[in-house]
This record gives sequence, structure tokens and C-alpha cells, in this order.
Amino acid sequence: MESRVKWCKSGSRGSEVLLQTRRKEGEFMLIGQYNHTVDAKGRLILPSKFREALGDELVITRGLDGCLDIYSMEEWKVLLDKLSKLPLADKETRIFSRFFIAGASNCSIDKQGRILIPLSLREFAKLEKDVLLCGNFGKIEVWSKTVWDEKNNFDDMDEIVEKMQEKGFII
Repeated sequence: MESRVKWCKSGSRGSEVLLQTRRKEGEFMLIGQYNHTVDAKGRLILPSKFREALGDELVITRGLDGCLDIYSMEEWKVLLDKLSKLPLADKETRIFSRFFIAGASNCSIDKQGRILIPLSLREFAKLEKDVLLCGNFGKIEVWSKTVWDEKNNFDDMDEIVEKMQEKGFII
């Protein structure tokens, strides 16, 4: 199957989202960011284009840098497969595995397009009301708006670009 790129416009609260079908059916890329809110019960509306790409059954877990990660069931299985190939005798592997798997929770999208974020995950990511959702390849990151602003100011991009070039990534 050839790669196809499709731009989709979302509602007034969002931006454009790129859904890209790669060589294998079902693989996709999510990009864009959205400002939303978590209600008093811990429910979060997912942007419709993200919902269309991810399907109805999702997994939400702790992410790196203090955010949460939302995976489609298919992408979650890919992550689990990668983790299962690491040596369990290695202490860092076990800790890394626990970080993602022990904190994970299955969630379904309700008829209003919402997911319920468990309290333990809301506390981990410091989610109160204002949140930012951003697509990042095959997952969605959910950030407290305050934490996003603290950790993602992008003031040091020149230095980061240099380090990325050292890793072989050149734009």
C-alpha cells in the first residue's frame, strides 16, 4: 500500500490534524494541538479527528515529562510487544515497564466523545481543568496547560537542533 496523506479540519477549538496511512494498514500519524478542559468528574472530550483515527477502545497511561499518553489498542499492542522483547533481568527494563504498564488504564469513548481519566493519572499529570492535547506520531499526549507552558517553551531550539544534527537528524 502506498503512503497517503489526508489533511482534516477540525472544529473551532482545534487545529489541523494530519492522518497518514503508511505502508501497513492501520498505522497512522497524529499531529496538531488542541486546548480542552477536564470536567469535575475527570472526563475529557477528544477531538473528533483524533477519535476517528484512534477508534473506540483506547489505553491511557503515564507519559514522559509529566504528561499522559493515549494509545489506540493497536498502537498499545505495538508498545507492549517492544517492551516484551527487552530483558526482564535488567532492572531499568523492569522499572521502565512498570512505569507504563502499571499506570495504564483501558478507556472507552462515550457517546459525547469523552473519556474518563482515572484520578491517579490526573494526579500524576497535574490535570485540573485546562489541558492541552497534542498528537505525537501514533499517540496523543495530554498535558496540564500549566505544565505544558513550563516544559515546552521552545526557547532553546537552536541548541536542540544542534543536538538533533549530532544524532543524524537534519532538517
